[in-house]
Amino acid sequence: MQQGYAAVLCVLAVLGLEAAAPGECELTRLLQDKLQYEMRLQYMKHYFPIDYTVQVQYEEVLRPSNITRLRNGTVSEAALRYLWFHVSSQAVLRIREVLPEKHPSWKYTQELCQLFDALGEEYSKYRQTDVETVVADLVKLIHSAGAESRSKAVRPKALMDNCLKVMRMLYGVPCELGMRVAGSTLGNACATQEGPVPHYVTCSLSSGRWEST
Repeated sequence: MQQGYAAVLCVLAVLGLEAAAPGECELTRLLQDKLQYEMRLQYMKHYFPIDYTVQVQYEEVLRPSNITRLRNGTVSEAALRYLWFHVSSQAVLRIREVLPEKHPSWKYTQELCQLFDALGEEYSKYRQTDVETVVADLVKLIHSAGAESRSKAVRPKALMDNCLKVMRMLYGVPCELGMRVAGSTLGNACATQEGPVPHYVTCSLSSGRWEST
């Protein structure tokens, strides 16, 4: 195991968090680069009419406060990442659905979709039964037929703001998003520790929609 990753696993053990797979970390770093403030401002606000909103389900709005509440309810970090993946990928698709192909934000949202598609491949070996019932039920609602009756209007930038904030909450420590593990003592003390494998469900991007299996 690489020394840097071992040090991260030690931090996770101290904090009671669960490790993320290296592939997840690489993709979330790419997502973080794509979701820089300047890009969100330009592609998700400036290229839309003033006060423009898209219709999303209530379950498709995932804020840091929601994560805190679920954590307090002892929902696992793996299940929270699974929920974030479904909510965020669906939010990107909601935005892309309203854009004509020549819209200046279309290519940007397409690139976000491709990153979530790749992230879905990382989770493809896991099933919905691997997560707590409260999270599995939320994901079912997100993908259920007729769910539009529970919709609300949200600005595109607000959706991507939430996506980034929650991603940093869930992946910031295990994937070192915007941080570095300092101190060789910590790394050396934990060099032999192995982190638990996170559990996810199968998700793939097909015909512009995410599908659960």
